[in-house]
Amino acid sequence: MAVYVDNMRARYGRMIMCHMIADTDEELLTMADLIGVDRLHHQEPGTPRSHFDIALSKRAIAVANGAVQITMKELGRIIRDRRQKIEDGSTTRSFDD
Repeated sequence: MAVYVDNMRARYGRMIMCHMIADTDEELLTMADLIGVDRLHHQEPGTPRSHFDIALSKRAIAVANGAVQITMKELGRIIRDRRQKIEDGSTTRSFDD
């Protein structure tokens, strides 16, 4: 089980953002709490695309707390694999199984 942060660099106002995902929503929310990201910003919870967009300053804190650094390509692969598991019927609850 792990939390991941990608290498996306998207401007949002004065901030530069990336994605944070995890193997489960529970892990994702735990890390969000730990790094000070409001749960209100959780996007697509309970789906294969469940994630937060976080500022690079929060990314650094997440990495310091064990988040694994991945590329955007790797993030896409993780999401595709989660969708495939659902389509194959190997899981009934999004990606948590």
